[in-house]
Amino acid sequence: MNKKVVGIVGGLVVIAAGMILYTSSGANQNAKKAGDSTSSGASVGGKVLALGSTALQPLAEQVSKSFQDKNPGVTITVQGGGSGAGLSQVSDGSAQIGNSDVFAEEKEGVDSSKLMDHKVAVVGIAPVVNSDVQVSNLTKAQLRDIFTGKITNWQKVGGKDQKIVVVNRATGSGTRAVFEKNILDNQKAVQATEQDSNGTVQKIIATTPGSISYLAFAYLDTSGIKALNIDKVLPEKKNVEDNTWPIWAYEHMYTKGEPKGATKEFLNYFMTKEVQKSIVPKLGYIGLTDMQVTRDAKGNVSEK
Repeated sequence: MNKKVVGIVGGLVVIAAGMILYTSSGANQNAKKAGDSTSSGASVGGKVLALGSTALQPLAEQVSKSFQDKNPGVTITVQGGGSGAGLSQVSDGSAQIGNSDVFAEEKEGVDSSKLMDHKVAVVGIAPVVNSDVQVSNLTKAQLRDIFTGKITNWQKVGGKDQKIVVVNRATGSGTRAVFEKNILDNQKAVQATEQDSNGTVQKIIATTPGSISYLAFAYLDTSGIKALNIDKVLPEKKNVEDNTWPIWAYEHMYTKGEPKGATKEFLNYFMTKEVQKSIVPKLGYIGLTDMQVTRDAKGNVSEK
């Protein structure tokens, strides 16, 4: 009888041990899956260079900081240089990610078939003037005439008698390409001072009386400048979302083929709720899921 009891107890012990091992194994598998999806932990490591668009730069820097806090084994370097530089350097393998305000198909000299597009946000772009300019609204036609040199004095558009100082973006700038595509209607821009970054333009407009240029929404909140309405439409997030505001673009992060390792995990992190619903709007960008329309490389806009 004692032997029988001992046998039963032993069997129960074996079964219990098996259940513990099974449960532990399942928990480990679930933990592993969770780790894969959140990119958290020491399993992610490596270096990533992301460069190009200065319109995307503030967002890329903030998201990279958040990602590195969660993944201390990863080093991400974010640089400007313009969309053209980003597309060129990711194409030749100098960078893991090329940041761009324009589709690769729109850039001459870039083989878009070798690049993979990762849209991470939407950026609004607004005309900006020095705060002493006594104008708050322009029609699209007036804005086009200013940037093509047909209007040279603010008095012509309701302001005071003051010379208009145009500040343009440098050739290769994605922000410039987006602005000209939506405002200039293929007309040639006037010869003017050119600068290669949103940050530099922001400083020049804030300190130059009578000046005008254009900036990504993320750069509008500063003293010395003010954004202009176009045809009485305000440069606001909600107006970009339904295409009422005409000057906007996707923020692209291109890779040469399928991303791998830390690059892949970083791009995956960009699409998380934490980034799209928190970091993106906080910095003045628009999350992809908030857009009510889509736009293709040819500029065609359609409802979602």
